[in-house]
Amino acid sequence: MTIYLGADHRGYELKEKIKQYLLDKNYQVIDLGNNQYDAGDDYPDFAKLVGEKISVNSDIDRGILVCGSGIGMVIAANKFKGVRAGTVNATQHAQMARNDEDVNVIGISADFVNLDAARDIVDAFLTTPFSLEERHRRRVDKIREIDK
Repeated sequence: MTIYLGADHRGYELKEKIKQYLLDKNYQVIDLGNNQYDAGDDYPDFAKLVGEKISVNSDIDRGILVCGSGIGMVIAANKFKGVRAGTVNATQHAQMARNDEDVNVIGISADFVNLDAARDIVDAFLTTPFSLEERHRRRVDKIREIDK
């Protein structure tokens, strides 16, 4: 599993801390930017880069996007085939998103989530498996049909 990161100016600082946390845990991480603080950057640019990468290997790779609300990046990322992105701002939310919807990209709100909570969210996102329950598989299969 490769974890792709992306953040705009509002998410840059938290993304950098999440990146270091993941590297310290020996995850394979690819940072798609922004690679410096730029108050004039635009979140769709980074969501696009992550969405493109996840769409290539959506059953294995994961994406973590960080912006002010966590919402704008998720909207942009969901435009790519195979991406199932959701805004996640609590640990249980991350667990449910993985278990129920098999999300492969999360958006985290830098304006509302501190580093400790972000670490817990990321851990839950990366370690919670997708449910084998028929109802969850059926619903995700319907989403895959929409992708076609």
